[in-house]
Amino acid sequence: MRETVAAATAAVTELVGDRAADWDRAGRLPDDVVRKLGAAGLLTGQVPQKYGGLGWTSADGGEFTAHVGSLCGSLRSVLTSQGMAAWTVERLGDPAQAADLLPRLASGDTAAMAFSEPGAGSDLAAVATTVTVDGDTVLLTGDKTWVTAADHADLFLVVARMGDGGAVVVVPRNAPGVRVSRVADPLGCRAAGHAEVRLDGVRLPLDSLLGGGRQPLPLLVTTALAYGRISVAWGCVGILRACVTATVEHALSREQFGRPLARHQLVARHLAELWTAEQVATRVCEYASRCWDEHAADLAAAVVLAKYVGANNAVKGAAAAVQVLASAGVRDGHVVARAYRDAKLMEIIEGSNEMCQLMLADHVLGRR
Repeated sequence: MRETVAAATAAVTELVGDRAADWDRAGRLPDDVVRKLGAAGLLTGQVPQKYGGLGWTSADGGEFTAHVGSLCGSLRSVLTSQGMAAWTVERLGDPAQAADLLPRLASGDTAAMAFSEPGAGSDLAAVATTVTVDGDTVLLTGDKTWVTAADHADLFLVVARMGDGGAVVVVPRNAPGVRVSRVADPLGCRAAGHAEVRLDGVRLPLDSLLGGGRQPLPLLVTTALAYGRISVAWGCVGILRACVTATVEHALSREQFGRPLARHQLVARHLAELWTAEQVATRVCEYASRCWDEHAADLAAAVVLAKYVGANNAVKGAAAAVQVLASAGVRDGHVVARAYRDAKLMEIIEGSNEMCQLMLADHVLGRR
């Protein structure tokens, strides 16, 4: 398995090359890059082999995600989106749906998870998008906002209210009534294809409901978010690794007052704290992935902890990197400038820092 991950790492490194800055400035990933990774199964490494996936563990997928995140935060966002969609199908879909959708997602079809709405962010119980059954079809109406990778997606997995419960609806992009509008000029992960998705009376076959629908809404949300949180956490490790590399290179090569920056004590402190932040984030992610792979009882808390620590450390680490590089690092597209902007989004998506703190507090209180 490690050989497969190593080969995937080499492949994505070659594919990205030095183009991430250009993608960030242009605000768009090239379609051929997304399609090549999708066709190779590298957007869904954890899909089981029986469905045509690579069958990676969470630990394998996490290290690959960190590497992608070190190269391009926008591409890592697409990777996370695709993985969330596949995981949601695997967990909630019936056998026929899994047999149909997972091979497609593991071989090139792209997908995006549609959670948030204008009135439903952290409070996903406030979801207003509705799906109703009409004979052998369903009718879907609502508005979704900030859908990551929506601009690249062939399919949308839409979280909707269904009676007293909820449902995840698989929606083809080309279905009548679907409208996709790109979010203009996001702060970070600029090229990830964030978009608004309007669903105006979209009529679909009944089997578009994953698992038949009518599941508890919190179950639908937490199923997908668990995968998203651990993927984002590993992406934060990648941000930190990119910052460590760029900062060390600069601090060793630039001289001030007759010696390298790295030999000035206050700069050395930044280097020490940045490396420490990366190491701590890596360890909590490794623990979360171990819990995931072992189906441990502490999985939910471990995943939230990884996301919270990873995002916090990425923001602080990216700020330190910009501080050390100074004018060299504040050019639009530079690796630490991208890290600085991308990291801030990580404190918001898949559960804001504040929501993570509340969940961790509930976990601690529950242990008592």
